Amino acid sequence: MIRRREFITLLGGAAVGWPLVARAQQAAPPTIGLLDPRSPGTVEDLLRAFRQGLKETGYVEGENVTIVYRFAEGQFDRLPELAVELVRRRVSMIAATAIAAASAAKAATETMPIVSILAEDPVRRGLVSSLARPGGNLTGINFLTLELVAKRLEILRELVPALIRLAVLVNPGNAASTETMLGGLEPAASAMGLQIQVLNASTGSEIHAAFATFVRERPDALFVNLDPFFTSRRVQLATLATRHAIPMTSGNRQITEAGGLMSYGASTTDAWRQAGVYLPFVQASKFELVINAETARMLGLTVPPSLLALADEVIE
Repeated sequence: MIRRREFITLLGGAAVGWPLVARAQQAAPPTIGLLDPRSPGTVEDLLRAFRQGLKETGYVEGENVTIVYRFAEGQFDRLPELAVELVRRRVSMIAATAIAAASAAKAATETMPIVSILAEDPVRRGLVSSLARPGGNLTGINFLTLELVAKRLEILRELVPALIRLAVLVNPGNAASTETMLGGLEPAASAMGLQIQVLNASTGSEIHAAFATFVRERPDALFVNLDPFFTSRRVQLATLATRHAIPMTSGNRQITEAGGLMSYGASTTDAWRQAGVYLPFVQASKFELVINAETARMLGLTVPPSLLALADEVIE
């Protein structure tokens, strides 16, 4: 693992007019339709990063670009109708911030440019023909979730050496993400001799029920899937994990900042910024290992010096 990796791999463009600046010749300022499965209050920092990316290319919301927001408030089944609304409004492009949002946008239009921010391989999901030559009307940022699952598990094992029984929390409402993550986690766990138990949660009450199961069965650690819903429930997850002394890892630093033990994954804020900057398909350009040292002390864990040296940030 390379500390503070900053490798931008710029890949070929879709057969549409990227970037947004190419549309500045229109008489009216361009309009971006932003489609997200969460509620707006849970992604304020990501929205700031997206606007920063736009600003870096000369676009300022309310001055020379308009953003039309459509949030599904955690109801993934609403995304198709929200995507259709944006198409009917004839926005200049759609920014789709999750695999389900990108799929809904892709189904709603074959011509309107779509910029996606994905935690999964868009080729595997049938959204583009290839990363180098996406074709069609969709491009964006790929978080490389599958590729990072095994590494996240390896780091967790180093931080929790006694790890044998691993609980895995997934959102059944986001089946595509769950399938991708488990496809990487199950063989990695088997190779390490770990036992895994998968539990589902798609509501706050189901998260409480999952933790009740954890308390009864006492797994050695909790592996939280990278999912917009879990990011939106980060305070609840961190509070319950701390209360029940369960070491928790995720792919999102926001959960670690809320009190989770550790996260390793692509920087979501940087990906949102990149989405506002340009756009043919790129791989995520920044990866972060974030460790919450205060949480580690509360759990009685000693963070190995090797991990401290590799960490991009240690929260005290």
